[in-house]
Amino acid sequence: MADAKVIPFDEDRPRRRSSPARRVRVAPEAPLAPVAEPVVPEPVVEAVPEPAGDAWDRRIAGGLAFLRRRITGEYEVDDFGYDKELTDQVLMSLMRPLYDKYFRVEVKGIENIPKEGGALIVANHSGTLPLDGLMLQVAVHDQHPAQRHLRLLAADLVFMLPVVNELARKAGHTLACAEDAQRLLEAGELVGVMPEGFKGIGKPFGDRYKLQRFGRGGFVSTALRAGTPIVPCSIVGAEEIYPMIGNSKTLARLLGIPYFPITPTFPLLGPLGAVPLPTKWTIQFGEPIPTDGYAAEAAEDPMLMFNLTDQVREQIQHTLYKLLVQRRSVFF
Repeated sequence: MADAKVIPFDEDRPRRRSSPARRVRVAPEAPLAPVAEPVVPEPVVEAVPEPAGDAWDRRIAGGLAFLRRRITGEYEVDDFGYDKELTDQVLMSLMRPLYDKYFRVEVKGIENIPKEGGALIVANHSGTLPLDGLMLQVAVHDQHPAQRHLRLLAADLVFMLPVVNELARKAGHTLACAEDAQRLLEAGELVGVMPEGFKGIGKPFGDRYKLQRFGRGGFVSTALRAGTPIVPCSIVGAEEIYPMIGNSKTLARLLGIPYFPITPTFPLLGPLGAVPLPTKWTIQFGEPIPTDGYAAEAAEDPMLMFNLTDQVREQIQHTLYKLLVQRRSVFF
């Protein structure tokens, strides 16, 4: 048997000529550029207002805790009787509406009060009743970044009156004597003094914004001994709250007080006449006068004390005149 011949199926198809292989030139790969990571925006967290009920619950709880400490006596007072908690939570809260809404006090130069350490703030005094000292205390606490407390030096009469005596001690006021003032300054406290005293708040309306005598410079001597700066302070607006057009000296002697004021509304309108007029106030703190550069015996130099006292007085008086020129109205 003859060998079988294998015939391929594509024998009858025309054969293609194989073309020479093409050389393909491949360019080198370019380095891949770094792919920036997608920026994912930070989620915006919206402040969720605290439910009114929670705020009231916290206030009630705080008030009850405050009352418990009052009843049990678990609160602190310093050597002068100052009660910081009572002042912050009660006394300041009572004075603040008068400060914010009634007198609409504007404060300037608060940066002149040191952030820490002792300083003596010296201010003019006026208004028939010493409301200017209380508004000054609120201004320092509420406007200063460190919310500092002002310890006012008060006259003897304040500590002879019932109720007023206790409240003054609790609010941080103390007797206007050099020993107490120096102790407070050396302890790093802010001390406020109004050297005009009763001559300032009891002067006639015709003498408004005219500074009375500043005494014999006792406040300068205290600041020199403690080495603390003196900050002059000018208050405009207090002179007009009770325009004093008269003074009954006979009644003043009978009552044992420095003066008995007669105003357009008091005593004519009785207790209603004791409501102050809603004047617009401005309190400006001037540049501090340093005292730490003087020698220790400088506090005994009467000439130096006189010069520094006069410098402080002139600076306060000049600022008063400047604020009066800038003032548009007594009430606005």
